[in-house]
Amino acid sequence: MSDFTQPTSGPPSSYSAPCSECQAGILRLQYITYFTWLYDELITVPNFPAWVCDVCGRREYDPRAINWLNTLLLPETGRRTQSKRQRRPPHPDRPARQRPRTT
Repeated sequence: MSDFTQPTSGPPSSYSAPCSECQAGILRLQYITYFTWLYDELITVPNFPAWVCDVCGRREYDPRAINWLNTLLLPETGRRTQSKRQRRPPHPDRPARQRPRTT
């Protein structure tokens, strides 16, 4: 999508580019329902940004939105990662910290 013309002012919906498929249409930003499969489940995402040709209907999805969606759909999302910190042995000149006793 490197051939999009981005005006210095105005809303993103005013961006446009020639269609690489039909060479006659213009790709314009629209918000559509995006469908994708996640294993055996069909996922639908409403109001997803896409560049749609006004002649042939070709769709090119916004790359930042695709990356964001892929991040959200990763199985690891929301899980705690294992800490990779290594514990240092206590300094030989200092006594080891002791936890306070609870009664």
